[in-house]
Amino acid sequence: MSDDIWRRERVISPCVKICVLHPDSQLCIGCLRSGEEIANWSQMSSEARAEIMAVLPERKPLLQSRRKGGRKGRHQ
Repeated sequence: MSDDIWRRERVISPCVKICVLHPDSQLCIGCLRSGEEIANWSQMSSEARAEIMAVLPERKPLLQSRRKGGRKGRHQ
């Protein structure tokens, strides 16, 4: 009997259990997926998951907020 029966080609979730949507980008600050992507992940094909995984690194800059004031903003 071959171990190939137990081998799976599924793309693992990028979830790191920090599930908070960034207020501006609406991306999860933990895994960088959108709420829709998170909700649909379990029904997606491996190909669709791989496509999302490929673009996640490009989304990191979208989590940067613009400074809206505070101490540093007042003392310029």
